[in-house]
Amino acid sequence: MSEKSIQVRLIQQHDYRFDIAFGGDVPMLTSDEPAPLGTGLGPSPVQLLSAAVGNCLSDSLLFALRKFNQAPEPIHCVVTSEVGRNADKRLRVLGMHAVLTFGVPADSLEHLDRVLDTFETYCTVTQSVGQGIPVTIQVLDSQGHILK
Repeated sequence: MSEKSIQVRLIQQHDYRFDIAFGGDVPMLTSDEPAPLGTGLGPSPVQLLSAAVGNCLSDSLLFALRKFNQAPEPIHCVVTSEVGRNADKRLRVLGMHAVLTFGVPADSLEHLDRVLDTFETYCTVTQSVGQGIPVTIQVLDSQGHILK
């Protein structure tokens, strides 16, 4: 049973270019496939998927840290999605790797071990996508130390 439904509306503008309406006061977004199919006028569906995973992970990490009154800002996230052919020779997202970086050194954050052990389990998008696409996650502090 779902707790709520989220609906977006896509309206074709030209070839593979679509305007995406989210409803309410949220601005419309244009998506497009890169050449040769589209013109690359907006993010592609794979880029949107990558952004959704990275945004959700960043939100979950920030939320978990703020529960302990910690300020890791600014958080940066880079998601690399590997696109390739599956066994049926169809293009698929084969895997995703997210690197989240704090804007502060790790030693300035309390309860960090607890947060790093749990934050990704609360990320709705990543946990859902991860059921079909392998997603790996790495967390760094502002000095480049690998924390996870």
